[in-house]
Amino acid sequence: MQISKWFRVFLVLIGSVLFLDGTILISFKKIHLGTVLPALLGLFFILYAVFYHRVQRFFFYHFHLHSLWRFSRLCFFIWLASLGYFFHYLTENNANAKTIPAAKAIIVLGSGVKNGQPSPTLAKRLDRAAPIALAQPNAKLVLTGGIDFGEKESEAEIMSRYLQQHYRIPSSQIILEDRSTSTELNLINSQPLLAKHNIHIQQPIIIVTSDFHTIRAAAIAKKQGYAQMTMLGSTTPLSTRYNAWLREYFAYASGWLLNEY
Repeated sequence: MQISKWFRVFLVLIGSVLFLDGTILISFKKIHLGTVLPALLGLFFILYAVFYHRVQRFFFYHFHLHSLWRFSRLCFFIWLASLGYFFHYLTENNANAKTIPAAKAIIVLGSGVKNGQPSPTLAKRLDRAAPIALAQPNAKLVLTGGIDFGEKESEAEIMSRYLQQHYRIPSSQIILEDRSTSTELNLINSQPLLAKHNIHIQQPIIIVTSDFHTIRAAAIAKKQGYAQMTMLGSTTPLSTRYNAWLREYFAYASGWLLNEY
């Protein structure tokens, strides 16, 4: 009885954190799997803890469903373990310092803009790419992203303005890829632009994205033929970090299941 009491308290605490985290971000119009799922999961934990004895009584009287319930819990814990491994891998992968090689080009993957300004996540990517571009002035800097809903300028244009205002990166070094709406298109549409400057995707190219996105972006780039790519991940703002990581878990898993890599 004492164990079940503390177990219920634990579920309420964890559930409250997940539910509040998800609902607060949803209230800021950040509506996606990485925010909706934690909110629903948190609500489930809270309700399960509150109605714990009723649930136990229900399965006591419906024994034929008990095996299904136990199997569901087993699947949940397997999923939770795989999620923990994914988070651990991201943490370890991003903690390892990477040697930044000389490159022919630096591609910065888009991540959304709002009211003519880079999103916090995109600003982190640009801040990560800027010192490299300044240290390698002969490398072309490809900024990727089309026009977001409700915006008048392309993401690439907004990224360019940010880098020129904050880091004084010359416009002559910048190439705008201003038509894409996904990672796959970012990398596909960058290829003919690079080719115009005699840069081929078999040559050394640095791809800058967010820490949670490096694994999937690398898989997409490899499939397209980027042969000597170096992936660099920027830190994700803490307010959205674990939600973004959770969303990426499902994005990577679905891509793998659909054989997109």
